[in-house]
Amino acid sequence: MSLHRGRRVVAALLLSVLLLTTACTPKAPGRFDQAQKESTQQKKGLAVTKTATQGSEFNKLFPDTGDGYQRVYTQEKQGFAEAKLKKGGKEVALLSITDTSSTPSAAKFSKSTKKIGGYPAVEVGKTQTAILVGKYQVKALSRDPSFKASDRADWLEKFNLNGLAKLK
Repeated sequence: MSLHRGRRVVAALLLSVLLLTTACTPKAPGRFDQAQKESTQQKKGLAVTKTATQGSEFNKLFPDTGDGYQRVYTQEKQGFAEAKLKKGGKEVALLSITDTSSTPSAAKFSKSTKKIGGYPAVEVGKTQTAILVGKYQVKALSRDPSFKASDRADWLEKFNLNGLAKLK
């Protein structure tokens, strides 16, 4: 056996061993693996019911703008619609309507003593105000410190609440 041929055999053998050991080694988790796992686990059980109202039905019920405010729709899907409220090009609040038949979060309203527009209201933390209109939750979320709880209540009353109450 020639020296040249022996080197090729040894090189091939070493390459085979290297490939075999690296292919069978478990992959270390990547930096996004945990986030992916958490996000897919969170979505389990949150399927939108077939009876949930189409998000496009909600858009016409959002408040009209004026006094320097601008409404920018950001998301619309079955059971949900959302719009940013901007003033002077800056986002000050997020407004949304959610069909609670898909996400049963209406229990928090059962102990409510506050009303906005004649509907039960709750404060969630220091930045959110929500009301329950039938099976629909209408929410205003402050995105700027200048947008206070009183502003959120004012904007919630500007939604077409009667029109929302008539939706099925």
